[in-house]
Amino acid sequence: MVDGVILNGPITDSKAGEKFVEEACKIIMEEIIQKADDVTEKVCEWRAPETLKKLLDLEMRDTGESHQKLLQLCQDVIQYSVKTNHPRFFNQLYAGIDYYSLVARFITEALNPSVYTYEVSPVFLLVEEAVIKKMIEFIGWEEGDGIFNPGGSVSNMYAMNLARYKFCPEIKEKGLSGLPRLVLFTSEECHYSMKKAASFLGIGTENVYFVKTDERGKMIPEELEKQVQRARKEGSAPFLVCATAGTTVLGAFDPLDKIADICEKYDLWLHVDASWGGSALISRKHCRLLHGIQRADSVAWNPHKMLLAGIQCCALLVKDNSGLLKKCYSAKAAYLFQQDKFYDVSYDTGDKSIQCSRRPDAFKFWLMWKALGTTGLEERVNRALALARYLVEEIKKREGFQLLLEVAPVVKERMMKKGSMMLGYQPNQGKVNFFRQVVISPQVSREDMDFLLDEIELLAKDL
Repeated sequence: MVDGVILNGPITDSKAGEKFVEEACKIIMEEIIQKADDVTEKVCEWRAPETLKKLLDLEMRDTGESHQKLLQLCQDVIQYSVKTNHPRFFNQLYAGIDYYSLVARFITEALNPSVYTYEVSPVFLLVEEAVIKKMIEFIGWEEGDGIFNPGGSVSNMYAMNLARYKFCPEIKEKGLSGLPRLVLFTSEECHYSMKKAASFLGIGTENVYFVKTDERGKMIPEELEKQVQRARKEGSAPFLVCATAGTTVLGAFDPLDKIADICEKYDLWLHVDASWGGSALISRKHCRLLHGIQRADSVAWNPHKMLLAGIQCCALLVKDNSGLLKKCYSAKAAYLFQQDKFYDVSYDTGDKSIQCSRRPDAFKFWLMWKALGTTGLEERVNRALALARYLVEEIKKREGFQLLLEVAPVVKERMMKKGSMMLGYQPNQGKVNFFRQVVISPQVSREDMDFLLDEIELLAKDL
């Protein structure tokens, strides 16, 4: 005993813990996995925040709860959470359930690894290396580098900082003082993370030049060149263009080849935010949407979206293979990245990340890819796009449906409270609110597309 603390033996009851995990896994299987494709289940059991606070026992106490109480809490959490794996969850750019990815997440949660050095995470570092290599091949690069990050927003921030480092390497040590006014360009339809990254990195949101888009939401290359020329005349220093392959609202793909021409002409780093649309590269039929992506300097690609790898699964891929990523982010922490280890320290890839602890997110994508093969992933992409095309054609046939309709917020409220499905809406460039239909889940069928139109019609019949 030391300081009144008994040190002999463990303080946890392993047998009781194992029993709790076993019973909790049974609940997960029965209430989530086995109900994932059941359209008779509700997408959500909607409750207002104050009501939900009363239903859930949220208070943390001095003494622990019984296992029976904890299992009931697990049941409650599942009951009142949104079922994103439901076939009629269309609300976000992720949906559905992939069983292989799910098992991979169970494994990594149980092992609790951190991916920074080979000595503590040998398998997952090799898996990440293999996955990144394969993703680079699909982009069309002969070589490259990359790292998995906690979200596409972080990948975009990585790319912005990397482009700035390439433009002025001294910034890593000397900071922002003495630098010219740096300017970057992106489309009006870009993801909001570009503004956040500019703010976070000290570039400033006023130095993000938004380029006009056409009626389909694609960046207009001629407008981009005008903006670059304008910035130069103002005495600013353009350093980055961020194109988008699959915009958040309209799903537009910028004309990458023409944008790359401008980047080459003015010596600008080209980053492609393909967080949403990057997975179309897997499809031989639809990879043309990203024609020219091989000319990019960096690409953000989120397999957790269109490919269902499970949140989160996001990679930043870089064309440079000279160690630029590591040079930009390395801090050479002596307690982790010793150079005199007994193995090849090039496998200690954690120093090219801004994180220390990092999850093995590539593993869920790898296991899913091993299970389905490239052909299976391609089929997943092709089917999602085919269902989207079917829905468009059905909308055209339906009387009373318009692409833009002001009743969206009311219909959304009704479907949430009913729990029948979830569908997002938003305004766009002065247009009124409209529904944004996202189709990616392999559980979705033609019948679900028909149900979607029928349900909107039913919920809006009195409006």
